[in-house]
Amino acid sequence: MGGFAYDLAWLVDALFGVVKFGLLVYIILGLLVSFAVVNSHNQVVSMVMSTLHRIFEPLLGPIRNMLPSLGGMDISPVFLFIALEFTSRILVRLLISLA
Repeated sequence: MGGFAYDLAWLVDALFGVVKFGLLVYIILGLLVSFAVVNSHNQVVSMVMSTLHRIFEPLLGPIRNMLPSLGGMDISPVFLFIALEFTSRILVRLLISLA
């Protein structure tokens, strides 16, 4: 099972990497739209933002509910990023220990 466990660990790490990259794109694109650097009425921007919104808002909503109000500053993506990194490392180490 050694080779399979390493391959599965690599796959899990790669998938979490894609999710973390998507979250980073969502954060940066949201900031660019907020500061009117990027036009939110652009069809491509709107499609990307809507897709990322549908993916990440179910994860960010419960975190926002737990955090205190910081006067308009949203730090829930930071906590989600940390949680994704922590979960990724735990799963990868668990899979490698099975090898």
